[in-house]
Amino acid sequence: MSLSIGIVGLPNVGKSTLFNALTKAQNAESANYAFCTIEPNKAVVPVPDSRLEVLSDLVKPQRVQSSTVDFVDIAGLVAGASKGEGLGNKFLGNIRETQAILHVVRCFDDDDVIHVANSVDPLRDIEVIETELILADVQVLESRLERMEKQLKGDKALAPKIEVAKKLLAHMDEVQPVSTFDSESKSLDELLVELHLITAKNVIYCANVDEEGVVEDNEYVKSVRALAEERGAEFVKISARMEEELVGLEDEDYQEFLESYGIEESGLHQIIRTGFHSLGLISYFTAGVKEVRAWTIYEGDKAPQAAGVIHTDFERGFIRAEIASYDHFVEHGSEAKCRSEGVLRVEGKDYVMKDGDVTHFLFNV
Repeated sequence: MSLSIGIVGLPNVGKSTLFNALTKAQNAESANYAFCTIEPNKAVVPVPDSRLEVLSDLVKPQRVQSSTVDFVDIAGLVAGASKGEGLGNKFLGNIRETQAILHVVRCFDDDDVIHVANSVDPLRDIEVIETELILADVQVLESRLERMEKQLKGDKALAPKIEVAKKLLAHMDEVQPVSTFDSESKSLDELLVELHLITAKNVIYCANVDEEGVVEDNEYVKSVRALAEERGAEFVKISARMEEELVGLEDEDYQEFLESYGIEESGLHQIIRTGFHSLGLISYFTAGVKEVRAWTIYEGDKAPQAAGVIHTDFERGFIRAEIASYDHFVEHGSEAKCRSEGVLRVEGKDYVMKDGDVTHFLFNV
């Protein structure tokens, strides 16, 4: 399982520049004009985790495999996108399958960088994008509702789902996102799984700043941060242009560059860490001579579910898990030493996995 994040925003707010920086590959054209991205850009990016390097140094495996994040960048959306304006509307389907939305907002002034509205106003820009995403979701829900009503005569079991769909549609007609719809029902859960509505997803607001904004929050950043806090959403502040300049630097130069601006972690680290937190994800490790690998699971997953991420047979034939905490494994240096020191635990089907568990599954099918 990998974390997938869809990048949205107005044209020319730095989405493609950010995409270039995040993927460390210049395969998303950046230019000072609207709609420079006309095809959805996709990339699989390894999740930076220093614990993998430590485990690798201890185990000396043949290969090391990180968890990954799928980034999807689409053309900028504009007012009227749900009615066919602009180009981003053509690619909304590409982000329906993602787990979270990274909403990039321009938070700097620069007369040399045009803005589609000819002025910088982050809250206005956010409202434009969110309105278009809601209207796009309305179209999807209306289409599904129409089909269900036609099928109702032959399938009365659809009645509860139709009822909740109508209530949700009324909510969205008030230009409210799915995420603020207050209802707990099995029918709603089923509907959301079927439709992958964009405004039901977790949102990370990303304030794109210039070099000055990296050091101190400007008024634009403060307004976006306040909005995120008000909505209980995640927030990150980065300089997409600065991140792009970091591409290709050696580790020592990379860290020195960050420190010169008082930055503790790169934009990539911030976004992935925030994405993990937003979705309730954690990592566990397998560590053998063939491979040291990080696996992504949900916080609260039990051992069989975690085993199933490796292979469905592992979950189906789960017997037990032998687990050492990351700290214990590093302290003792190997699985064998952890076993002899009594810190390698044997856990059953009810064990709830913890972040950093170094795990060996036993199964039989």
